Amino acid sequence: MAITLNGTSGVTTPAIQTGGVAVDLYPLVFGTAQASTSGTSIDFTGIPSWVKRITLMFSGVSTNGTSSTIVQLGTGVTPTYTTSGYLGSASTSGATTANFSSGFMVNNSVAASSVVHGQVVLINLSGNLWTESGVLGLSDSANNRTSGGSVTLGDVLTAIRITTVTGVNTFDAGSINIVYE
Repeated sequence: MAITLNGTSGVTTPAIQTGGVAVDLYPLVFGTAQASTSGTSIDFTGIPSWVKRITLMFSGVSTNGTSSTIVQLGTGVTPTYTTSGYLGSASTSGATTANFSSGFMVNNSVAASSVVHGQVVLINLSGNLWTESGVLGLSDSANNRTSGGSVTLGDVLTAIRITTVTGVNTFDAGSINIVYE
Protein backbone atom coordinates (compact mmCIF):
# COMPACT_ATOMS: atom_id res chain seq x y z
CA MET A 1 0.00 0.00 0.00
CA ALA A 2 1.45 3.35 -1.06
CA ILE A 3 0.17 6.80 -0.14
CA THR A 4 0.48 9.43 -2.86
CA LEU A 5 -0.82 12.97 -3.34
CA ASN A 6 -3.00 13.80 -6.32
CA GLY A 7 -3.52 17.36 -7.58
CA THR A 8 -7.07 18.11 -8.74
CA SER A 9 -8.32 21.61 -9.54
CA GLY A 10 -5.49 23.13 -7.54
CA VAL A 11 -6.47 21.08 -4.47
CA THR A 12 -4.15 18.38 -3.19
CA THR A 13 -6.00 15.30 -1.93
CA PRO A 14 -4.33 12.17 -0.66
CA ALA A 15 -4.87 8.91 -2.50
CA ILE A 16 -4.16 5.38 -1.40
CA GLN A 17 -3.08 2.72 -3.85
CA THR A 18 -4.11 -0.86 -3.34
CA GLY A 19 -3.18 -3.41 -5.96
CA GLY A 20 -2.18 -0.61 -8.34
CA VAL A 21 -5.60 1.08 -8.15
CA ALA A 22 -5.71 4.60 -6.70
CA VAL A 23 -8.65 5.46 -4.46
CA ASP A 24 -9.08 9.13 -3.53
CA LEU A 25 -9.38 9.98 0.13
CA TYR A 26 -11.33 13.04 1.12
CA PRO A 27 -10.57 15.14 4.20
CA LEU A 28 -12.74 15.40 7.29
CA VAL A 29 -14.66 18.64 6.91
CA PHE A 30 -16.18 20.28 9.97
CA GLY A 31 -19.23 22.47 9.62
CA THR A 32 -19.80 25.57 11.71
CA ALA A 33 -21.41 24.72 15.04
CA GLN A 34 -24.97 26.05 15.22
CA ALA A 35 -26.39 27.29 18.50
CA SER A 36 -29.62 25.38 19.08
CA THR A 37 -31.04 28.12 21.27
CA SER A 38 -33.85 29.39 19.04
CA GLY A 39 -35.93 28.48 16.01
CA THR A 40 -37.83 25.33 15.10
CA SER A 41 -35.10 23.80 12.92
CA ILE A 42 -31.33 23.75 12.47
CA ASP A 43 -30.13 23.34 8.86
CA PHE A 44 -26.77 22.35 7.39
CA THR A 45 -26.70 23.01 3.63
CA GLY A 46 -24.17 22.88 0.81
CA ILE A 47 -23.02 19.32 1.52
CA PRO A 48 -20.81 18.22 -1.42
CA SER A 49 -21.96 15.36 -3.69
CA TRP A 50 -18.86 13.25 -2.88
CA VAL A 51 -19.79 12.92 0.82
CA LYS A 52 -20.30 9.31 1.96
CA ARG A 53 -20.42 9.71 5.76
CA ILE A 54 -21.81 12.46 7.98
CA THR A 55 -21.65 12.64 11.76
CA LEU A 56 -24.05 14.97 13.56
CA MET A 57 -22.89 16.01 17.04
CA PHE A 58 -25.31 17.16 19.75
CA SER A 59 -24.17 18.96 22.90
CA GLY A 60 -26.76 19.96 25.49
CA VAL A 61 -29.59 20.20 22.93
CA SER A 62 -33.10 20.84 24.24
CA THR A 63 -36.48 22.08 23.01
CA ASN A 64 -39.36 23.75 24.80
CA GLY A 65 -41.85 20.95 24.05
CA THR A 66 -42.47 17.22 24.01
CA SER A 67 -42.30 16.46 20.28
CA SER A 68 -39.56 13.97 19.30
CA THR A 69 -36.40 15.33 17.66
CA ILE A 70 -35.86 14.12 14.09
CA VAL A 71 -33.24 14.43 11.35
CA GLN A 72 -34.45 15.00 7.78
CA LEU A 73 -32.26 14.73 4.67
CA GLY A 74 -32.50 17.26 1.86
CA THR A 75 -31.68 17.41 -1.84
CA GLY A 76 -31.13 20.23 -4.31
CA VAL A 77 -29.43 23.64 -4.29
CA THR A 78 -32.43 25.14 -2.52
CA PRO A 79 -33.05 22.05 -0.39
CA THR A 80 -36.25 20.09 -0.44
CA TYR A 81 -36.37 17.97 2.70
CA THR A 82 -37.61 14.39 2.48
CA THR A 83 -40.56 13.99 4.86
CA SER A 84 -41.53 10.34 4.25
CA GLY A 85 -39.99 6.94 3.52
CA TYR A 86 -37.78 6.76 6.62
CA LEU A 87 -37.54 3.17 7.89
CA GLY A 88 -36.31 2.06 11.31
CA SER A 89 -36.92 2.87 14.96
CA ALA A 90 -35.65 4.61 18.08
CA SER A 91 -35.69 3.44 21.68
CA THR A 92 -35.37 5.00 25.11
CA SER A 93 -32.95 3.18 27.42
CA GLY A 94 -33.81 -0.01 25.50
CA ALA A 95 -37.52 0.15 26.41
CA THR A 96 -39.84 2.58 24.61
CA THR A 97 -39.63 2.09 20.87
CA ALA A 98 -41.03 4.31 18.13
CA ASN A 99 -40.93 3.75 14.37
CA PHE A 100 -39.76 6.46 12.01
CA SER A 101 -42.08 8.22 9.61
CA SER A 102 -41.17 11.82 8.71
CA GLY A 103 -37.46 11.64 9.64
CA PHE A 104 -34.84 9.70 11.58
CA MET A 105 -36.10 9.95 15.17
CA VAL A 106 -33.11 10.58 17.42
CA ASN A 107 -34.86 11.57 20.65
CA ASN A 108 -38.21 9.91 21.37
CA SER A 109 -40.18 10.02 24.65
CA VAL A 110 -39.21 13.65 25.10
CA ALA A 111 -39.89 15.91 28.06
CA ALA A 112 -39.46 19.68 27.74
CA SER A 113 -36.54 19.30 30.18
CA SER A 114 -34.68 16.67 28.05
CA VAL A 115 -31.05 17.66 27.39
CA VAL A 116 -29.36 15.53 24.71
CA HIS A 117 -25.68 14.78 24.04
CA GLY A 118 -24.18 12.37 21.49
CA GLN A 119 -23.91 11.53 17.82
CA VAL A 120 -25.93 10.44 14.84
CA VAL A 121 -24.02 8.87 11.93
CA LEU A 122 -25.35 8.84 8.35
CA ILE A 123 -23.63 6.58 5.82
CA ASN A 124 -24.30 6.36 2.09
CA LEU A 125 -24.88 2.65 1.37
CA SER A 126 -25.12 3.13 -2.41
CA GLY A 127 -26.64 5.60 -4.85
CA ASN A 128 -29.08 7.74 -2.84
CA LEU A 129 -29.66 5.15 -0.09
CA TRP A 130 -28.57 6.42 3.34
CA THR A 131 -28.40 4.53 6.64
CA GLU A 132 -28.58 6.07 10.11
CA SER A 133 -27.40 5.04 13.56
CA GLY A 134 -27.59 7.16 16.67
CA VAL A 135 -26.43 6.94 20.26
CA LEU A 136 -27.34 9.81 22.55
CA GLY A 137 -27.49 10.28 26.30
CA LEU A 138 -29.50 12.64 28.46
CA SER A 139 -27.89 14.77 31.17
CA ASP A 140 -31.19 15.63 32.87
CA SER A 141 -32.00 11.97 33.64
CA ALA A 142 -30.36 8.55 33.59
CA ASN A 143 -31.55 7.65 30.08
CA ASN A 144 -30.12 7.06 26.65
CA ARG A 145 -31.48 7.04 23.13
CA THR A 146 -30.54 4.66 20.32
CA SER A 147 -31.79 4.65 16.75
CA GLY A 148 -31.18 2.98 13.42
CA GLY A 149 -32.73 3.12 9.99
CA SER A 150 -32.50 3.98 6.31
CA VAL A 151 -34.06 6.16 3.63
CA THR A 152 -33.76 6.38 -0.15
CA LEU A 153 -33.64 9.95 -1.45
CA GLY A 154 -34.90 11.09 -4.85
CA ASP A 155 -31.57 12.80 -5.61
CA VAL A 156 -28.10 13.44 -4.16
CA LEU A 157 -28.03 14.54 -0.50
CA THR A 158 -27.12 18.23 -0.12
CA ALA A 159 -28.59 19.22 3.25
CA ILE A 160 -29.59 18.06 6.73
CA ARG A 161 -32.32 19.50 8.94
CA ILE A 162 -32.75 18.86 12.67
CA THR A 163 -36.31 19.61 13.80
CA THR A 164 -39.17 17.98 15.71
CA VAL A 165 -41.99 15.72 14.51
CA THR A 166 -44.54 18.52 14.87
CA GLY A 167 -42.11 21.17 13.61
CA VAL A 168 -43.39 23.68 16.16
CA ASN A 169 -41.19 23.10 19.23
CA THR A 170 -38.43 25.68 19.62
CA PHE A 171 -34.82 24.78 20.36
CA ASP A 172 -33.80 26.41 23.64
CA ALA A 173 -30.33 25.11 24.59
CA GLY A 174 -27.10 23.59 23.28
CA SER A 175 -25.29 23.35 19.96
CA ILE A 176 -25.19 21.04 16.95
CA ASN A 177 -22.44 20.52 14.38
CA ILE A 178 -21.57 18.14 11.56
CA VAL A 179 -18.40 16.59 10.24
CA TYR A 180 -18.40 14.88 6.86
CA GLU A 181 -16.06 12.80 4.74
